Amino acid sequence: MYARIIKYPYNKSFFLFGPRGTGKTTWVKTTFPDAVFIDLLESELFIGLLANPQRLEMHIPKDFNNWIIIDEIQRIPELLNEVHRLIEKYKYKFILTGSSARKIKRKGYNLLAGRALTYSMHPLTAMELGKSFDLEYLLKYGGLPSVYAETEPKKYLASYVKTYLQEEIQFEGLTRNLGAFSRFLESASFSQGSVLNISAVARDCAVERKVVENYFSILEDLLIAYRIPVFSERAKRRMIAHPKFYFFDSGVYRAIRPMGPLDKPEEAEGIAYETLVFQELNAINSYMESAYKIFYWRTADDMEVDFVLYGSKGILAFEVKRTGKVSREMTRGLRAFLKAYPMSKAYLIYGGERRLREDNIKIIPIKEALLSLPAILS
Repeated sequence: MYARIIKYPYNKSFFLFGPRGTGKTTWVKTTFPDAVFIDLLESELFIGLLANPQRLEMHIPKDFNNWIIIDEIQRIPELLNEVHRLIEKYKYKFILTGSSARKIKRKGYNLLAGRALTYSMHPLTAMELGKSFDLEYLLKYGGLPSVYAETEPKKYLASYVKTYLQEEIQFEGLTRNLGAFSRFLESASFSQGSVLNISAVARDCAVERKVVENYFSILEDLLIAYRIPVFSERAKRRMIAHPKFYFFDSGVYRAIRPMGPLDKPEEAEGIAYETLVFQELNAINSYMESAYKIFYWRTADDMEVDFVLYGSKGILAFEVKRTGKVSREMTRGLRAFLKAYPMSKAYLIYGGERRLREDNIKIIPIKEALLSLPAILS
């Protein structure tokens, strides 16, 4: 069990969403050992509560004053009305975990009207890994807790992707054609870290554009992918309009992306570097409640910055390069961004060993950068 840095309220119910395998169940069981634990993956319990959500009250001891955990709440969204009633009647405190908010959001189920806050669980960060932090391992296999317990992490990740196809997608009835969705996943992996062209993905996997658009929405609702918008706050240059795409974890990305005999490993590794920085930024920003929104920046004349964090604390710009040598060309996008937004703080994260500086740009080795992100975002 790794010590997670997620913060949570002590006297208020909350949702805890996150992709499968990020450690939600382990964390709630360990952090709240005296809680009533209701596991909706348990068949008999699931069938009983699905038939009659009011039976929920029967599983809670009389005069209980500790936490009540409902694991995988998205399996029976109708329970939320009962949770609402029990909070109002008995002032119970609930923890509601889930790997998908799709059913809850799309069908307008009761989100407890402010009576519960929402938090997220992400892959393990460099800080959380502590002594287990190994950059090359993290780049190759990602940050899902189980890859640090498995003797064959590559097989685990392949099984993880298959599990999403067979269980999560089928259970929620999100698509009837798993073959087309599987082809779509592979095609989408080639868009990792790139400006998203949905029409090109549709052509590549031989699926209609509207279906592919729905598939991308499914990935976002299952919390396993993100579309990052372009940053255009008071932009003077003409900007690219389409978002960039990322799977949530470097190991999952590499498990999905097919590698043919003519593919160069460094192509996937370079994107894995960028993916790893994104997943760390995403997690730290969430856990620290930094309130930054994550963007990228690209102009029509190809000036680019990989990640721009914008919030009440200011603007942070990050460029990621796998190479261990720094050239002035590598900071071209950051320099252009600083010219447009001189109040920003700019960082080049690279594969070298020395901390450097170029004008107002801090140049930081990736190992050091990953461990320093909490301080940078604070």
